[in-house]
Amino acid sequence: MERISDVIISRDEIAAAVNRLAREISEDYQGKELVVIGILKGAAVFLADLIRKIDCPMIMDFMQVSSYYNGTVSSGNVRIKKDLDYDISGKDVLIVEDIIDSGVTMQCLIRELFARNPNSIKVAAAFDKPSRRKVDFKADYVGIEVPDEFIVGYGLDYAGKYRNLPDVCVLEVDGGDK
Repeated sequence: MERISDVIISRDEIAAAVNRLAREISEDYQGKELVVIGILKGAAVFLADLIRKIDCPMIMDFMQVSSYYNGTVSSGNVRIKKDLDYDISGKDVLIVEDIIDSGVTMQCLIRELFARNPNSIKVAAAFDKPSRRKVDFKADYVGIEVPDEFIVGYGLDYAGKYRNLPDVCVLEVDGGDK
């Protein structure tokens, strides 16, 4: 059994963070060939809000990746479940992710994408949970730092549920580990 216990980030706080990130990204990428890559499925909500606020030309693409083969522990290798449709060679790439947790998947993904010869790669994350970091990784653009709680909403899920919540909430799961 699971239940939502607290709203820890309101939709207004999220909107303010998205606006701030979009301003920073718009300034940084003026005059560049930007390819924005949304990481499915979690980043879809953040990506939709973010790109509508970015004021520079871009191409949008998607990837779906996993490094959690057994569901609990990252393998350290990224398995691409959905690859890019566009060539990123010579382009400036912005990876858009819902949350940076251990950092393992993102570190592996960046290594994989650098092999495709982009001009640059940066990462924008709606949320960052640095207390869970297992590798030395820091996103270039961070919306909001979050505590070490199991959170859902604004694209973040539990077993595929709760992505549609407009606020970020703590989820309590009875009888299981979070």
